[in-house]
Amino acid sequence: MRYIIIGAGAVGGTVGGRLAQAGREVVLVARGPHLTALAEHGLRLRVPEGELTYRLPVVDGPGPLGALRADDVLVLAVKTQDTVAALETWAEVPVTGGGTATERLPLVCLQNGMESGRLALRRFRRVYGVCVWLPSTFVEPGVVSAAGTPLTGILHLGRLPHGTDGADDPDGTDDTACRIGADLADARFEAPVVPDIARWQYAKLLWNLGTAFEAVCGPAADEAAHALLARVRAEGEAVLDAAGIAHTSAEEQRAARGDKVTLVPLDGAPRGGGSSWQSLARGTGTIEADYLNGEIVLLGRLHGVPTPLNELLQRLADRFARERRAAGSMPVKELARLADEAADAAR
Repeated sequence: MRYIIIGAGAVGGTVGGRLAQAGREVVLVARGPHLTALAEHGLRLRVPEGELTYRLPVVDGPGPLGALRADDVLVLAVKTQDTVAALETWAEVPVTGGGTATERLPLVCLQNGMESGRLALRRFRRVYGVCVWLPSTFVEPGVVSAAGTPLTGILHLGRLPHGTDGADDPDGTDDTACRIGADLADARFEAPVVPDIARWQYAKLLWNLGTAFEAVCGPAADEAAHALLARVRAEGEAVLDAAGIAHTSAEEQRAARGDKVTLVPLDGAPRGGGSSWQSLARGTGTIEADYLNGEIVLLGRLHGVPTPLNELLQRLADRFARERRAAGSMPVKELARLADEAADAAR
């Protein structure tokens, strides 16, 4: 299979680079200075064993590829706020032998949150979700880093919406998912194919509720910060319980991860924070909070559960992105004060 990585940033670039290292055929899709750097100098992937360079085909969209191949796998690795534009760009591309991408090709959502999978299912027949545990960083145009060892990341994978192909796989397996999982396993990932991918994704969503906090205040560094994060995630758990949405427990997640992905310092590739922190640090003007904290806010409103802290973080993260404020520039004490006010007002 050929993997077309739509959004070759931190996560997409790392997965694309590791797949190429494992001998798989990869095409990178990028834009702007990143596209230029990839085309001129190749993908530079900084990992614990050193800096690796891959000269891969890179395009800004489907045009240069012509008709897609029947064995292509589209890997969507853009931020959720860019999903609709990416789907519109790739859905109607013709596939050799007849039909279009939306009718014939698998689409893998290598993204945080739940919304991208829903958006993809509106257009694509075959959609796969991934629970992404992959510490990676966009360093500069053409350069991404991933500090995990011995595995680069853990990517639980499953067919959306229910994990299997239904009548096509009565024993509960999915041949495409298994082939993708095997390729990822050869590329220094653990990629178990699971029938309950949503359980893993919702658990990751609860963890990702802290990314807006990190973007606004920086990584949690003291007891007060951790206590505030615990309150934010408790809101999320209460909402999922009210909605009857199952998620893997912290114990199940720890057992799955173990010590398989240990971070090591990388020269010239500092990791300042997660994806939302990186969005602010790069001054992109957008952030994923509407689809992370905002997912909990939406579910809370649908099921009558107050979510004042997640509403606050969503609003602050959006404002920081819109106004291009510095990542981590709000003191934790200020956020705690605002959180207490928001909680009091919601009572």
